[in-house]
Amino acid sequence: MRHHDQRASLGVTREHRAAMLSNLAVGLINSGRIETTLTKAKALRPFIEKIITKAKKAAAATEKKDAVHLRRLALRDVRDKDAIALLFNEKYKEFANRAGGYTRIYKLSDRRIGDASESALIEFVKADDVGYSKAKKTETKA
Repeated sequence: MRHHDQRASLGVTREHRAAMLSNLAVGLINSGRIETTLTKAKALRPFIEKIITKAKKAAAATEKKDAVHLRRLALRDVRDKDAIALLFNEKYKEFANRAGGYTRIYKLSDRRIGDASESALIEFVKADDVGYSKAKKTETKA
């Protein structure tokens, strides 16, 4: 029984989804920002944040074999040696002071012409970016 599968299927097979997320992650690592559909951006967010966490753990690893193991685990998912090398050698420093939330998704107002799909922009959040403050809730008297 299925019981609410947690993964967005994106309307493709498991293998196609893995390849698609890998390619989106490579584009995001190389350029820092990509434009895609909102659904793909929401599926990419947990995928890429787990890879970034592995890069941070590899940098903090005391033994070299632990760092190599984490790099191989990331390479299993992303499948691009150059992108993984860039992330593990240079880009992880941008996220050293962040405890999570490495990406941000912006909804774009225009829809794609072909299928009217919602467009979104997904980008890395800079280390010194504090984001926006949430609005304070007003108390209501009962």
